Amino acid sequence: MPHSTREKLYVNDGALEPVETARLRASSPTLPLEELRSRFQADGYLYLKGLLPREDVLRAREKYFEFLSPSGVLKDGTTPRQGIFDSAKDAARFPGIGVGRVDVIAGPEDQATDFVSLALDAHGQEWYAKDLCKHPVMLEFMARFTGWNEATQPLERTLLRNNIPDTKAIGVHYDQIFLRYGEPTSITVWVPIGDISLNGGGLIYLENGHTLGKDFEDEFTEKAKATGLTDEEAKSAFNANMLDSGVLTEGPAGFGRTHNRRWLVTDYEAGDVVLHNTYMIHASTVNHDPDNVIRLATDLRFVNSSRPWDERWSNQFRVGDGV
Repeated sequence: MPHSTREKLYVNDGALEPVETARLRASSPTLPLEELRSRFQADGYLYLKGLLPREDVLRAREKYFEFLSPSGVLKDGTTPRQGIFDSAKDAARFPGIGVGRVDVIAGPEDQATDFVSLALDAHGQEWYAKDLCKHPVMLEFMARFTGWNEATQPLERTLLRNNIPDTKAIGVHYDQIFLRYGEPTSITVWVPIGDISLNGGGLIYLENGHTLGKDFEDEFTEKAKATGLTDEEAKSAFNANMLDSGVLTEGPAGFGRTHNRRWLVTDYEAGDVVLHNTYMIHASTVNHDPDNVIRLATDLRFVNSSRPWDERWSNQFRVGDGV
């Protein structure tokens, strides 16, 4: 069983006590495929150290912040690759893309509008959409790991998220919430784009959260069938159980205590990735990086194209796309 951490971390609803956290289990990509698959099945996630070439990931980070630098988000005298926030400015002027939405869309004359516009446009840039999201190492590994081979399909809709220090973190959710128009077989690959310190806003996973997420989904399904809803009506009814953003709750601390489960945490390095299944419950910590490093990461999804999948994810992410 993973050991608890000593450092106190913060989420949207306050502090996580050290006994309420434990370390993610790290795996080497060089382990036998059957061992990696066994770990993914048992844990609901697979934390792979150094799968991607570090320099390739850092190059994407550099390109991203070069692209966003006209917004004034970076501290003078620092480099785009560092991605250091200018803490003299109001963080509210630099809103991030949350789960299923952009947290703030400001007025037409507001600085935040330019920042959000650039962050959205970054999704279509070749250095991101092609060089990182479809990195040959990623595609080759996913084809082998899943056994889907040539049917392994990366979805075009991805979520490239920046997280300014001391702003709102990602709430508690599982991904099938947003992928209900396909079979529950998709795999998310979360890619930190740069190093993320333990208190730098990285993703956190609920211990055995994949079993709880499946329980939630089964409960929603049973209620829908009991009321005679059609499949289409049921998909909408599921979302009535969520907040308007699609999350189960904004507060990971209370959620973990309610369900008596720890949050699994770690620091991440450029080149690491985490695979998780569609029911795995996760969230993120508040970015309290002492050096004001902006947390940058992306969510990639892979499906078996020979099976039914949520085709709403066929297009690049845009605000109001209904997913």
